[in-house]
Amino acid sequence: MKNKFYLYRKAWRFDGAPHNEPQLLEQEWKNLLKQGGLMVRNTYEFDCQDETCFWYLIKDQFEGLEELSGNTRKKVRRSLEKIEFRRVDNAFIKQNGYSVLKASFNDYSVKDRITNVRTFESYLSECGNKDYDYWGIFDKTDNRFIGFFTVMLWKDSCEYGLVAVLPEYKRKNTTYPYYGLFYTMNQYYLLEKSFRYVADGARSITEHSHIQDFLMQNFNFRKAYCQLEVHYKWWMKIAVKMLYPFRKIITLPRIKAILNMEAMQRGEK
Repeated sequence: MKNKFYLYRKAWRFDGAPHNEPQLLEQEWKNLLKQGGLMVRNTYEFDCQDETCFWYLIKDQFEGLEELSGNTRKKVRRSLEKIEFRRVDNAFIKQNGYSVLKASFNDYSVKDRITNVRTFESYLSECGNKDYDYWGIFDKTDNRFIGFFTVMLWKDSCEYGLVAVLPEYKRKNTTYPYYGLFYTMNQYYLLEKSFRYVADGARSITEHSHIQDFLMQNFNFRKAYCQLEVHYKWWMKIAVKMLYPFRKIITLPRIKAILNMEAMQRGEK
């Protein structure tokens, strides 16, 4: 079971496509906690019929520009005129990506991430041990490197990963980098590669980004509902139970995120 789960920020997560994640037996999640970490996040019954409080954001159809609104089509075309999106390798991102990542993270409203060269290179080293695509984002005017995108690949699906774009380009009303990026990605993986779906991860518990709302509103991503169970170390369970009534006034980002996930597990968020 250990080789199917991995530790991320002291929480065990399934290491594979979400539609393949099973519901863990009690002994299975207890065995994971014996090996480290503070909790186990277990999602199962992917894309179920019930409207639950937890989901993965996915897109499983691509119909070109015709499926998009007129305003979105205009921005996609403008982006593709001004910006180039092309495959690069892990070494290129490792050499050129950190300054872009730092600028992008510093632009977030919620500061819950440690951004330094060491953690960045560690992330890329882990990616190098798995099956990933890497995309570079370049200004066509001068070939300036302005952003990057990582994509975790599975057998017949993928998950959009780390995206970073220089804030000045995100705010420009002439380049619209995210519009061209996601149109290009959706076309490549859904049309050219014929993947079952592309995912943009699970429901956010940190609330630091509005990218999922952006994808639903502009590119017809949808919620693939699933069941969520969170299992804690015994003392962590007690701490969560004690803090939960105060979840709406707690502001420490990491504690707030854990309590948000607990609320989702209880069906209260």
